[in-house]
Amino acid sequence: MKIRSALARWCPALVRPLLALALAAGAVLAGTGAGAGTLIVQSTTSTRNSGLYDHILPAFEKDTGIKVKVVAVGTGQALKNAARCDGDVLVVHAKPDEEAFVAKGHGIRRHPLMHNDFVIVGPRDDPADVRHARSAADALTRIAKAGAPFVSRGDESGTHKKEKALWKAAGLDPSAASGGWYREAGAGMGATLNMAAGMGAYTLSDRGTWLAFNNRGDLALLFAGDPALYNPYGLIIVNPAHCPNVNIEDARVFRDWLLSEKGQRLIGSYRVHSEQLFFPDALPQKDGNGKDKAE
Repeated sequence: MKIRSALARWCPALVRPLLALALAAGAVLAGTGAGAGTLIVQSTTSTRNSGLYDHILPAFEKDTGIKVKVVAVGTGQALKNAARCDGDVLVVHAKPDEEAFVAKGHGIRRHPLMHNDFVIVGPRDDPADVRHARSAADALTRIAKAGAPFVSRGDESGTHKKEKALWKAAGLDPSAASGGWYREAGAGMGATLNMAAGMGAYTLSDRGTWLAFNNRGDLALLFAGDPALYNPYGLIIVNPAHCPNVNIEDARVFRDWLLSEKGQRLIGSYRVHSEQLFFPDALPQKDGNGKDKAE
């Protein structure tokens, strides 16, 4: 107030223009604060742990000016968060649950985004002889028969759901051995791998997180290649009819960019130790006018 009074005494004609300029500048700064132009992506942990977002998001933000906040949790929790309207887009990997999410009206549509596979890792001396298994179900059967330690994520993530399906395919229920040779981490993939490394245990991992994991200790990749280990990732925009607060415009830009030739090429170009982590699954779909159509 003292400055304003002094300024008014010095040159009253300048007071109003300068105050208007200050208010306008304040409005601009307020508009660029946290949360403005930010897209919330509920995501499985594997995409973050693998480093994929660090590879693709800077290019997306440069192209669009849209900031992305990734909430990395297990797929089950990501779907629950999105159903509660906490998020704009999902990137997850449990296709039946994703389709159920859309069927309930919580999401607009599931778009195939990319895939990789799951692998079974364990101690190099391989006491259960998993490296000679004929299938993923056979690998788990060998682990159970040997009573060799196995660490499950135990968190209803996409990886945990796949693991449970594989045990079922093997005709086994490891929950009876919970606390014995079967341990439930209740944690993300990185923490589960750390636990397996510390215990000299087997575990199921998505290939992307395994390749990017640097604390392997005595762990080695022992089994892969069974079609049952296929791991598809889907992209879903949260339905604004269910969640009116959804940032639908930025969500559509994000979807279209990821499904575009550039987005798919960037996904496919990401490598760790010279190995490709994700394989793109999307091709632009054209409408009758030759324009990309994603909904």
